Amino acid sequence: MTVPAKAFQQWLAGVAGTTSHAAVCRAAGIKRSTLAQQLVRGRVSVATVAAVSRSLQLPVVDSLSAFAKFNDLATGLKPPTSAELLSQVSDTDLLTEILKRRQRSDAGPDAAVLELSPPHHRASVRTWLDAVGPADLRAQVAREVGIAPQNLSTQISGNRLTAELAVASARIAGVGLANGLVASGFLSPGEAGWLPGARSVALRQTPDSALVLLAAERLESLGRTLRRIEADTDAAQKVWENLG
Repeated sequence: MTVPAKAFQQWLAGVAGTTSHAAVCRAAGIKRSTLAQQLVRGRVSVATVAAVSRSLQLPVVDSLSAFAKFNDLATGLKPPTSAELLSQVSDTDLLTEILKRRQRSDAGPDAAVLELSPPHHRASVRTWLDAVGPADLRAQVAREVGIAPQNLSTQISGNRLTAELAVASARIAGVGLANGLVASGFLSPGEAGWLPGARSVALRQTPDSALVLLAAERLESLGRTLRRIEADTDAAQKVWENLG
């Protein structure tokens, strides 16, 4: 996902003043040649915008909102729903929380509270899309953005989603426009306006029955993925055996 180079240069002049491109790249951890190539091609990646914004200690959401494709991003911030928060809790943490609850029922309320792993887990994009719905969300996003459904599926399977697709998904689902950027790992929860510890609060407030059902859904999905991987591995092995 990119923004026009001219718009980027105008934005950069406004936030960095007369600071040289070399100094900006050094502070942002970007190769000078990388930025130069993007400017020559006329398109600058949103990752570059985010890196420069962070190096200048500017809110990334506000910086992206300076560009036409994301002009409603800052005004479209909304707190994540409980389902969104839970979608950013990993499978391992869900199962660990279930086990700890069983332990607390035996050991009392002093049992250790679970410390969650980072929100961008190995299936965070898919679980977020499942959480915000509707059932045909993927088809709607593909039509809206003009991407082939199989290409969208490839991104989801790879646990990635371009900024454009993440924002489009959030807009169609009616949730905070930056929330999908958290699920894709582009923004941190804090950068998207999520309250500190919000995931932990949502997890603690989820009843045992709902938590077990959610974990079961996750495990079923993981099982399907593993079966596909095993089938592909077996097929590849047979090809090599025939070639040998």
